[in-house]
Amino acid sequence: MAELIKVTVQDYIATVMMNRPPVNAQNTAFREELIQAFDSFTDRDDVRVVILTGFGKMFSAGADMKARPTGDTPGEYWAFNRYVREMFNSIHECAKPVICAVNGPALGAGFGLVAACDIIMASDNAVFGMPEIDIGLMGGAAMLQQFFGRSRARRMFYTGWRVPAEELYRTGVIECSVPLEQLMPEAMKLATEIASKSPLAMRYAKQSMNVTMHMPPRDGYRFEQGMTVALSKSEDAKEARNAFFEKRTPEWKGR
Repeated sequence: MAELIKVTVQDYIATVMMNRPPVNAQNTAFREELIQAFDSFTDRDDVRVVILTGFGKMFSAGADMKARPTGDTPGEYWAFNRYVREMFNSIHECAKPVICAVNGPALGAGFGLVAACDIIMASDNAVFGMPEIDIGLMGGAAMLQQFFGRSRARRMFYTGWRVPAEELYRTGVIECSVPLEQLMPEAMKLATEIASKSPLAMRYAKQSMNVTMHMPPRDGYRFEQGMTVALSKSEDAKEARNAFFEKRTPEWKGR
């Protein structure tokens, strides 16, 4: 059976290529492969940063409508929904930063994959939207409100409006909107910069971001201070200080 997710690792950068033509529609097998890949990255010392992208000119059109539950079997819908949630959570909770290189339309659950990532870059042919309202479904309100203000989020949710990448770049939601052929080189450039940092510090950094986003500022800052104390006692922190004073590139141990 063909792999639905293709993973390559080089120079501490894992590239996850979604490969379910023609639109990378998500079914159970697709979700299982994605979850397995991102769970593994947390434990892999040869991975410091991940790039998630799609094959060709399509990121993901969302859930495979032909694979949706019928509701005829008790518990079927709840099991389906749990798989969908855990696919997003596997990305969000991965200990390594995840760059999303959106190479085309990201719709519905495809936008959900984008929302689970840390940093978003896009090609200028990409569009983002939650079109569930047009097919008798709901989904994505929480994700939309994470990225957009009240009016924009509700307009997208109520109408299924597909927002071009250039508009999201103009409003500061994504990091770039570039021609498709420039997208992966730009993503690799950023990934290389992240991979050059202490892997231990980066693990703490992502944990800090994930935890403090749900905290009031005062509590969040106190949490960060605790993380700083823990990091400062590590070998990598000592190496970072020595390398700074000796004007050389640090050699990370990851501990």
